[in-house]
Amino acid sequence: MKKSGSGGERRERLMLLREAALHRKVLAKLPTGFDGRWTRRHWLHASLFATLGALVAAIVPGFSNAMQTPKALPQTSLALALPPLSLAQLRGHAGDSWQIVSIERGETLSHVFDELGIPKSELQRVLSHPGVKSTLTKLKPGTELAFDLPVDGQLRAMRFNKDQTTQVELLIGKEKIEEKVVAKETDVRTAVLSGKVGKSLFRSARKAGLTGSNINALTDDIFKYDIDFDSDVGADDRFSVVVEQTWQNGELVKTGPVLAAAFTVDGKLHSGFRYVRDGKPAYFTAEGRPLQRAFIRMPIPYARLTSRFGSRRHPVLGSMRMHKGVDYAAGTGTPIMAAGDARVQFVGRKGGYGNAVILDHGRGYTTLYGHMSRFGKIRSGQRIPQGTVIGYVGSTGLATGPHLHYEFRINGVHRNPLSITMPPPEPLSGKQLASFRVETSRALAKIRTVENIIYAEPKRVAAVAKPAPPKKG
Repeated sequence: MKKSGSGGERRERLMLLREAALHRKVLAKLPTGFDGRWTRRHWLHASLFATLGALVAAIVPGFSNAMQTPKALPQTSLALALPPLSLAQLRGHAGDSWQIVSIERGETLSHVFDELGIPKSELQRVLSHPGVKSTLTKLKPGTELAFDLPVDGQLRAMRFNKDQTTQVELLIGKEKIEEKVVAKETDVRTAVLSGKVGKSLFRSARKAGLTGSNINALTDDIFKYDIDFDSDVGADDRFSVVVEQTWQNGELVKTGPVLAAAFTVDGKLHSGFRYVRDGKPAYFTAEGRPLQRAFIRMPIPYARLTSRFGSRRHPVLGSMRMHKGVDYAAGTGTPIMAAGDARVQFVGRKGGYGNAVILDHGRGYTTLYGHMSRFGKIRSGQRIPQGTVIGYVGSTGLATGPHLHYEFRINGVHRNPLSITMPPPEPLSGKQLASFRVETSRALAKIRTVENIIYAEPKRVAAVAKPAPPKKG
């Protein structure tokens, strides 16, 4: 009976628990018809709740740690030993502490001494040394000076360049200064500088390495008779120039004059070569004929012809008379050049010509230049080369405006400067021609090699005039 009673109580208790479960609020309800299998939606909900739980577990401890005061870390100092001074520095031997200073714009030797903390008394000692003051008081920006200053700051030596090939070292003792001259190691190389004209011949030539004087030689000395650089030259035309370059310590310090040049204009190649004849350098063709003409047609560049040679009514006198020259209009002060190599025969005032110059070119040829505003740096009896500035355009004498009156005479007879056949220059001959051909062949070989590499046009380069071999006997 006892067992059955206990079984009844158990059943009653289960019934009560069942009723309580049926009346409890439901937090989540599985969809109708759940058969015990998890769908994709069930897994999505489960992963979302799991991720949120993980984030909460990670963030809450971080906030707890952030609220805590960080503990101070212990700090220690470590002494590091400096490199030991060399024996030379300890004993104060020369040569252990050279300092190089580059001169800036507006800086003098006095400024440099002040910056280095060298007493002015030492500056006076240095400048009083023979032959030093003229160099050290005219320092250009970029000039480098070297000072030997030991640990105690007492100046022991100083170096500077006296010229491009010589360096001077001053050994400064307590009682006297000793000078030591050291020759720089110089390397002279023959180079071919080549390029295309592009937008500007000057810029392209400078980029190739030519100096301003090199470019002037091309346009004014070598090719001015054959090439009009204002209208003939195009962007694709090219040039090659042979020069000697002087190098010191891997640095280019000097570029010499043009030894040879080739200029290709519209497919036609012009060449010129430098040769010293009778002590005077000049440029010649590959055959040995001078490139410089005996006379310049126009003594004023870019001038305008206003009056020709022949009979005309004089603009001032109003009468018909022979005009024995030609007139070129130009602004007052425009330079006037000697038409050819000459000896100055006359400089001064000459009647209706005003300020005038007469040049004697030899072999009966003379030229006259009138109406000048002033003269160049010439004097009577002086020998001058072609192109020398002998005066400047003006309107002195019988003139209505600034212009040059130019006359050309042969044995005293006036000739038309515009139509006269100019005398040909003397070509090289004999031993001079043989020597010239040897030098020319070397220059031509260098130009051909460089142009073949750069432009890869061997057919055009082969067109460079090749001098004929010297005749035997």
